[in-house]
Amino acid sequence: MSQERLEASLDIDRRSAREIVQIIQEQDALVAAAVAAEGDRIAHAVDQIADRLSHGGRLFYVGAGTSGRIAMLDASELPPTYGIDASLVTVIMAGGERAFLHAVEGAEDDENAAIEAVNAAVKAEDAVVGIAASGTTPYTVAAIRRANMLGALTVGIASNPSSPLASEADIAIAPQTGPEVIMGSTRMKSGTAQKLVLNTLSTGVMILLGRVHSNLMIDMPATNEKLRSRAVRMVELAAGVSRPAVVQAMRDAGGNVKLASVMAGKRLSLEEAKALLAAHGGNLRKVLES
Repeated sequence: MSQERLEASLDIDRRSAREIVQIIQEQDALVAAAVAAEGDRIAHAVDQIADRLSHGGRLFYVGAGTSGRIAMLDASELPPTYGIDASLVTVIMAGGERAFLHAVEGAEDDENAAIEAVNAAVKAEDAVVGIAASGTTPYTVAAIRRANMLGALTVGIASNPSSPLASEADIAIAPQTGPEVIMGSTRMKSGTAQKLVLNTLSTGVMILLGRVHSNLMIDMPATNEKLRSRAVRMVELAAGVSRPAVVQAMRDAGGNVKLASVMAGKRLSLEEAKALLAAHGGNLRKVLES
């Protein structure tokens, strides 16, 4: 646990830079296996969250300090990667938006603020993921408890399987990463585990929601030259047609990768492609294989 001392780093302050790096890297190498051990629970969470979002729900991350900042990193990457509305996945942060950049003293202990934030945003059809390395952060635990009372799906991510957060959540994901190299510095192994879990969780949800075709992010907004070039390549791969046809389809589709793939792959007009996608729930694979 984060408040235990790691035997391997007791004399780390007497080591050379190379030895310090080796100790940290040896500990980091343990994190992936700890996360992999939670694979069944992560998959269950992916299924359940995707189901909520496919029926009009939203996804909320809740955290304080490092955990909240890691959550914001994940949430902020989803709109430019998968073309979702920014309001679909949001973060409830102890201390508010200011706390993303600056420590807000006492915020993580404010249970009433957590309850108020959940009451203001969360509905029964939503999913709420609480993140706390120790699993004891009062703000995060209170938020999950309140979300449960509202009927939302709750998921807890902690490094302690017997923590209050794990006990309160419908689905507990608890990679046991062990003591940190620097005692209590949960931005290290615990933070890395949180990032791995959230990467898998949000990516899995986006795939189940049809935002990925094969391994292509076909809902990605092409907002700059690099992304426009990537988008053309994705249409080539998805539709299996030559570049000239892709360029024309992309132009006619207004840069929409999914529409252009249908237009080029099925030789349809824009309106026909829109109708066919709508008939298949926006799932590109179903359209191309129909």
